[in-house]
Amino acid sequence: MTAEQAKHRIEKLCKEIEQHNYNYYVLDKPTISDYEFDMLLEELIKLEKQHPEFLSPHSPSQRVGGQITKEFKSVKHKYAMLSLANSYSKDELTDFDERVKKGLGIVGNDLFGSSVEYVCELKFDGLSISLTYEHGKLTQGVTRGDGVQGDDVTTNVKTIRSIPLSIKGDYPALFEIRGEIFLPLKVFHAINKEREEIGELPLANPRNAASGTMKMQDSAVVAKRKLDCFVYYMMGEHLPANSQYDSLEKAKAWGFKISPYTKLCNSMDEVFEFINHWDKKRDELPFDIDGIVIKVNSFKQQQQLGFTAKSPRWAIAYKFKAEQVSTVLESISYQVGRTGAITPVANLKPVLLAGTTVKRASLHNADIIEKLDVRIGDHVFVEKGGEIIPKIVGVDLAKRNPHSHHVKYITHCPECVAELVRREEEANHYCPNENGCPPQIKGKIEHFVSRKAMNIDSLGGETIEQLYDAGLIKNIADIYDLKKEQLLPLERMAEKSANNLLEGIEASKKIPFERVLYAIGIRHVGETTAKKIAKKVKNIHALENATEEELLHIDEVGEIIAKSITAYFADEESRKMINCLKSFGLQFELSEEQMQSTTDKLGAKTFVISGVFQKHSRDELKDLIEKNGGKNTGSISGKTNYLLAGDNMGPEKLKKAEKLGVAIISEDDFLKMIE
Repeated sequence: MTAEQAKHRIEKLCKEIEQHNYNYYVLDKPTISDYEFDMLLEELIKLEKQHPEFLSPHSPSQRVGGQITKEFKSVKHKYAMLSLANSYSKDELTDFDERVKKGLGIVGNDLFGSSVEYVCELKFDGLSISLTYEHGKLTQGVTRGDGVQGDDVTTNVKTIRSIPLSIKGDYPALFEIRGEIFLPLKVFHAINKEREEIGELPLANPRNAASGTMKMQDSAVVAKRKLDCFVYYMMGEHLPANSQYDSLEKAKAWGFKISPYTKLCNSMDEVFEFINHWDKKRDELPFDIDGIVIKVNSFKQQQQLGFTAKSPRWAIAYKFKAEQVSTVLESISYQVGRTGAITPVANLKPVLLAGTTVKRASLHNADIIEKLDVRIGDHVFVEKGGEIIPKIVGVDLAKRNPHSHHVKYITHCPECVAELVRREEEANHYCPNENGCPPQIKGKIEHFVSRKAMNIDSLGGETIEQLYDAGLIKNIADIYDLKKEQLLPLERMAEKSANNLLEGIEASKKIPFERVLYAIGIRHVGETTAKKIAKKVKNIHALENATEEELLHIDEVGEIIAKSITAYFADEESRKMINCLKSFGLQFELSEEQMQSTTDKLGAKTFVISGVFQKHSRDELKDLIEKNGGKNTGSISGKTNYLLAGDNMGPEKLKKAEKLGVAIISEDDFLKMIE
């Protein structure tokens, strides 16, 4: 291919890939499979490497990330990003409506031929962003900051596939468009599931996760978080619309993602209906909202109403009430996780909240305690809101004891008294004594024997505690050295129980390599990542000797995971442990059967399994999909290629598959595909 041919092919691929991005992320109507999309992107990246002179900063290849931002430059906003005035009652909204009409000089329906039109929009709970487009190209993305200036996060913004890198249509030469970056709940829960599997603390909520993600230095990590963005307001000169609603329609035509839940209302009664509807239905949305934004529709009227020093007079936010109670903080205890992470927990005077009695609430880390300035004996406000567990949101200072003292965060582990460390760029303190701290040791053993790891189901938490306290196990390798005569003297350990335990331990020696790799508990290596690594490296010896650079070529392995793996195998205790487990006969390489049975017949196609099957269990079918190069997902979307349907499958999945045009296949159909 000549340079000129490469240039034309790159330009064509860029347009084609961006159109597919738009079809999937904005319209939710993909026209090609994931595999076909990946092949196009792979071809583009390859050509751009061969001809770097044709690599554009607006190329869709930039969405995969990889650039490192050491410092986010502060940028002054051309138009200040003001906050909205908040309201918490219908009466306050009625007052807002009256102020608007008074400001416009409306008596009855005299001005503009009608009463005021309002646009009602969902108030997304995420991170505000201002996007600048010049001649149809995204040139800058800036966070809200203090409203006057924010941080330039353009590199990270480019990884968000619902934000167009270039637009089409009758757009102005220069304009800003503002929106909200958020983390979809499905992605949030998947991230937390993965974090819990690898012993990390779960993310507190989607809002904080989105905000924290946008300030990450490695854009490749940002890309993997799958952030999303709705835009909601346009600014600039010569805008081709006269109203808020029409401007959103224009933005949609240019290629932006607009919330489908926006409504144009002709009266406050319609506004109240919209609020009431979403107050009841907000839990059904695939993302978090914390209220409704009400805006005067006409730009001419907006201009006439103007601004206060802090907010526009033509818009207001109605905030939904999060259920909140007040109770007393009786003490703070500190928990040690299996990775050594310290979590401070508020012990509360029991109080009823959202139908359950709350006795404890997470305080997350030392920074949160300092920010809240929470003290023992304080009356604190506790909310559930969208949180996983209750959280303290504030202190009733009027009831504070004047003799109370600031909380001094612990400096040593509450279990083993080792001095705590705080790693760079991490919020949590850690106990570094991983081989001598009881909760870490027991936590690692519990993880090792869990169902998705070594599956020794007769070795539960109580038994592990018992064996540890008796001095029979001090690490995961000691499990394989247990003898029947050691077990029988233990309380509640009859001969049958001892036999079951020893049989379970012996059976675990046949667990395949990828699950053993997950079980040994390398920090940041979850179940899915372990599978990808095992498939690539084939055996533990290759993994032990792999460099960070080599590890980065494995799918789903980023810089953090690569560093964690090399650090694990650089540790002498870890190497001793692996050698010990090898001597007991655990599987540390892919079996010949696994090597032979692995194919690429399914070509990265995505499957959802639902129902009961005659020839294979659901887990067996999932395993067959992965062995033949396919992907398993739990829910149907536009990216799903096949619904593998058995008896008694869920009617909703069938309905959604038919609506999205997903191919529905039987167990026999699937087996023919992999023959």
